[in-house]
Amino acid sequence: MPNSYVLDLSNRAGKALADLENKQFKQVALKMLSLLRNPFPNDSEKLTGSDYRRVDIGEYRIVYDVQDGVVRVLAVGPRNDGTVYRRF
Repeated sequence: MPNSYVLDLSNRAGKALADLENKQFKQVALKMLSLLRNPFPNDSEKLTGSDYRRVDIGEYRIVYDVQDGVVRVLAVGPRNDGTVYRRF
């Protein structure tokens, strides 16, 4: 496991993040930054049948993967909305 990670935000995730209200933006952004310290926190789960992981923060879910020292955030969406998974 590398000592430091780099955050790579997909265009889709960046747009979803930019559309959030201030409070939710701050919650999600801080959670993404915390993934750089520990990309496999206890509250994350691997998505069934893939290498992607998910973590919840407030009302939102972050879908990401970790490869070669890069935490790639692929999607950000409402926690109880299945659309965040349709791409995967």
